[in-house]
Amino acid sequence: MGKWLIVIGLAIAAIGAVLHYAPWLISWFGKLPGDIRIEGERSKIFIPITSMIVISLFITLVLNLFKK
Repeated sequence: MGKWLIVIGLAIAAIGAVLHYAPWLISWFGKLPGDIRIEGERSKIFIPITSMIVISLFITLVLNLFKK
C-alpha cells in the first residue's frame, strides 16, 4: 500500500507541475468533439465525455505497461 501511495503522490505532483509550468499541454481538455457544454442564462453544464474516454485509455495503457 505504501508503494501505491508514493506513486499516487508522484502522479499528483507531476500533474501539478504541468498545470503550473506548461498549461498549454492540457488546453485540449474539454474542447474535443463529443464534450457536451450547455450554457443557459443562470446555469452551465459541462460533461467531458470524449476527454474522459481519452484519459481512461491513456491510464489503462500506462497501467498495463507497468503491470508487465
